[in-house]
Amino acid sequence: MQFLPGQQPPHDLTYTDVFLVPNRTEVASRFDVDLATVDGSGTTIPIVVANMTAVSGRRMAETVARRGGLAVLPQDLPIDAVAETVAFVKSRHLVADTPVTLAPDHSVSEAQALIHKRGHGAIVLIENDRPIGIVTESALTGVDRFARLRAVSGTDFVTLPVDTSPRDVFDRLEVDHQRFAVLTNPDGSLAGVLTRTGAVRAGIYAPALDDAGHLRVAAAVGVNGDVPAKAKALVDAGVDLLVIDTAHGHQEKMLDALRAVRALDLGVPLVAGNVVSAAGTRDLLEAGADIVKVGVGPGAMCTTRMMTGVGRPQFSAVAECAEAAAERGAHIWADGGVRHPRDVALALAAGAANVMIGSWFAGTYESPGDLHYDTAGNAYKESFGMASKRAVAARTATDSGFDRARKGLFEEGISSSRMLLDPDRPGVEDLIDHICSGVRSTCTYAGARSLPELHEKAVLGVQSAAGFAEGRPLPGGW
Repeated sequence: MQFLPGQQPPHDLTYTDVFLVPNRTEVASRFDVDLATVDGSGTTIPIVVANMTAVSGRRMAETVARRGGLAVLPQDLPIDAVAETVAFVKSRHLVADTPVTLAPDHSVSEAQALIHKRGHGAIVLIENDRPIGIVTESALTGVDRFARLRAVSGTDFVTLPVDTSPRDVFDRLEVDHQRFAVLTNPDGSLAGVLTRTGAVRAGIYAPALDDAGHLRVAAAVGVNGDVPAKAKALVDAGVDLLVIDTAHGHQEKMLDALRAVRALDLGVPLVAGNVVSAAGTRDLLEAGADIVKVGVGPGAMCTTRMMTGVGRPQFSAVAECAEAAAERGAHIWADGGVRHPRDVALALAAGAANVMIGSWFAGTYESPGDLHYDTAGNAYKESFGMASKRAVAARTATDSGFDRARKGLFEEGISSSRMLLDPDRPGVEDLIDHICSGVRSTCTYAGARSLPELHEKAVLGVQSAAGFAEGRPLPGGW
């Protein structure tokens, strides 16, 4: 990465402050670009879902891993809940999506509560593990909520063997003018569903897999309590990567915890953070981290900078920490501050191996929260910061009442925020398409066929606020 001549700035920069200059290129197509990362995380696209309670759960982990990313389960989850989630994710099919299933005697109200847990917008009715009907959202509209699903389900749906190629599934759906197919195992039991868009995605993305060929999933652990014991329990539960996580990663408690976990030689990559300086990066690497997580204060739910004045503009933090990590043959993740695909591309150009996303993914079908509607009929989900009063209350539930009250006085984060679902991109896969399309195109402009080449070849300039505004589309005219 380099700046245009004479544009090396005297101050730190956010993603908004910079732009990429197009280079002469031989890369003719977006599909000539390899988005696989080289940091040992196993991701085939440079996207990691943040370990936030309102964002990362089993549906998110399954869906993102199928498209090549990685979800990090929150540190507040009990070990048995992590083990259950990991087992679920690793049992999922690599192509077929897991549908919501109900029995014919379940009610319409139960279906209405569950149908938006998945992006494909349907529920499969099963009897003796076999699919017997489909319930769509339109079938539930205007129906008595106490009615049984057998009365509103459709029985005219495409059923195909689970080993049918995605292209053949697509072709069959095109012929039958259907949106998705129900895939079955050889014994007739339900294996999953595949939409036309899902069939196309299966030919574009490569899932993030462990050595046994199962979907990958990560988990986080904090720096308090018996960190080594919890870290070992998480690895025993099957997680593929550990994130040792605290808001201020450049502290002795983090370094001690990291050394202790490294000494266990658990056999999985260790990510530690968060820091924003070369010194912090070097100290975490020396203590045993394989990957350093970078970012203090750029997150949408974070109030750290306004409360404390502490933090650093994210682009400059990523660039400096990535350079320090590269000197030691290590890698960094850029955590927070992305609002557009361009921000992801700029983080990668600055040297990040993966980009961690939180609140942007909170407003999707796959995030753990329930779907709500505002007075204007817009769908949304609630999100909250992991240092907010709401998160602290959940984390300290077993403390005494006095200790909970004392800790509740100190918060750095928003406890409730409405994250609207984009009507054009309501599912996390829609956002992944949106992001990866942008990053692939960035690489073609830069003349890069891979993410390391993007970092090597990127030429950047510094722009004013007016320069950033000029790049925004004006669909309503001016």
